[in-house]
Amino acid sequence: MTLQDTDSALPGPASPLSSLFTPFDLGPLRLPNRFVMAPMTREFSPDGTVTDDVAGYYERRAAAGVGLLITEGVYVSEDSGPSTRVPRLFGEAQLAAWRGLVARVHEAGGRIVPQLWHLGAARGDHAEFNPELPSLSPSGIAPNGRTRGRAATLEELARIRDDFARAAAAAKEAGFDGVELHGAHGYLLDQFLWAGTNRRDDQYGGSLEARLRFPAEVAAAVRAAVGPDFPVIFRFSQWKSGDYGARIAESPEELGVILRTLAAAGVSAFHPSTRRHWEPAFPDVAEPADARLGLAGWTRRLSGLPVITVGSVGLDNEFEVTWQEGGRSEVRGLETLLEQFARGEFDLVAVGRVLLSDPAWVAKVRDGRTAEIRPFSAEDRLSLS
Repeated sequence: MTLQDTDSALPGPASPLSSLFTPFDLGPLRLPNRFVMAPMTREFSPDGTVTDDVAGYYERRAAAGVGLLITEGVYVSEDSGPSTRVPRLFGEAQLAAWRGLVARVHEAGGRIVPQLWHLGAARGDHAEFNPELPSLSPSGIAPNGRTRGRAATLEELARIRDDFARAAAAAKEAGFDGVELHGAHGYLLDQFLWAGTNRRDDQYGGSLEARLRFPAEVAAAVRAAVGPDFPVIFRFSQWKSGDYGARIAESPEELGVILRTLAAAGVSAFHPSTRRHWEPAFPDVAEPADARLGLAGWTRRLSGLPVITVGSVGLDNEFEVTWQEGGRSEVRGLETLLEQFARGEFDLVAVGRVLLSDPAWVAKVRDGRTAEIRPFSAEDRLSLS
């Protein structure tokens, strides 16, 4: 069955895809459908300030029916990352620009949350943004195992925790509809979760419970800053940039510890990032029905909280293939995704590259115009169409 076969009857209720066009309540936030724009770094914001072009980029996707937009990663502090062109959630000019962008998205009927981002050791040793500041992380170890920057002191960790909280409060004041904490892909919060980058011998390192402590403290500080009802999403992954075999949880039991700890700290939804949403997360478990569950399915079962699935949705290969020069990905059917949704494995589905190449992807799927969908090519990452 092809994508065209599954949605040809839309928007009628008999179509299999109609289930993805039902509303969903993310806490007090009513979403019109189950589609989410995944966060994708664009670097079109000089001096960390979003421009009219960036606002239009998000506005077009909101107007075309994306239920929830998650922005590209946004720096929370002066030492968050290396680029001067990644947007920031601090500074008068930067926050004023965000307020205008959020207003435009809302006027187009959309909902939007920023992804709060600190790269930790992945910031590197040659930052363009504030190069005089050290790159801080749990142990001064980058995801590739090389020494980068240095280990943060307890005082510096407390300051970074507060930076996340201040950024979340600023997002709420700017009119955003929630926040997402970037705890995936080998960045700072993930560097604490993963034993490969966390070699600390204090209260923040060692056991899984100890490695969880700092991300949980950040989540708790963010929750305190935004109040009890504001959506707080936590994005996590097993894989790291350059290490696709890495795992923060070797078993469903360990994953359950991570999820329950973060939920108790104030996280209200999870966004487990995978390269391919259809791949089993723990294929060696004894129960055959469980062995087929993806990371989103396990997250939904173990946490009981809303879950966003992601990973090559609507495309025929993963991002690292098509993100390179000359790369390309064709349209892929949504049959497996629909089967996972029918089994209750996720609540929302994030799509990324298909929304770079075609801002109207959701509307075209909804209206049965899949023959008009524009495939993704690497050149799409170079524009704000």
